[in-house]
Amino acid sequence: MADQKHRILMVSDFFFPNFGGVESHIYYLSQCLLKLGHKVVVMTHAYGNRSGVRYMTGGLKVYYVPWRPFLMQNTLPTVYGTLPIVRTILVREKISLVHGHQAFSTLCHEALMHARTMGYKVVFTDHSLYGFADIGSIHMNKVLQFTLADVSQAICVSHTSKENTVLRSGLPAEKVFMIPNAVDTAMFKPAPERLGNDEIIIVVISRLVYRKGADLLVEVIPEICHLYPNVRFIVGGDGPKRV
Repeated sequence: MADQKHRILMVSDFFFPNFGGVESHIYYLSQCLLKLGHKVVVMTHAYGNRSGVRYMTGGLKVYYVPWRPFLMQNTLPTVYGTLPIVRTILVREKISLVHGHQAFSTLCHEALMHARTMGYKVVFTDHSLYGFADIGSIHMNKVLQFTLADVSQAICVSHTSKENTVLRSGLPAEKVFMIPNAVDTAMFKPAPERLGNDEIIIVVISRLVYRKGADLLVEVIPEICHLYPNVRFIVGGDGPKRV
């Protein structure tokens, strides 16, 4: 099995040119799989005039399906509306494994459902933590229980994320694996000289939304600065909490 070459379809509403953790994860995972000799194809929705088939580094083939996002870069749920294009890509590319990313991706859930209906092996990666009390999370948990009922395997990016996903989706714990997000240390090098010996700079780069802890950050910064006057914060990112 180690020498078997797969033809993998990555599916998510979140991919370049949109930018974020899920987008980067899919891209770099695809590049690593390509280097190992596997065939990788990405399916996402159209971004502006970026529609149709595009090719990226390493021969990564991307299908920008002409569906328009309606909320937070998610396409409108249609259940069976995406079946013809999903089936066409699966057959044309001779896919052997479908890998869906992110619980809030409509395209991901529909592709996983159609792929299992056609008898394909499917894997799901959950990238975020969600609650159990708010309306959005309650509905999403019900969707997860439906679409993940027959997945081959599930992957989470932390032990806490694994526990959260098992509780929300009802998946058996032995079907869920934890693979932490990796950092290529060769891409990050410290400055040859420290800019200031008496100042501590804390850099935060994130989507500025509630679920990323933006509200908590706003409460923490004044407390830290009050206790340690030599601390300076640099915040990078955009979102509804930017103000």
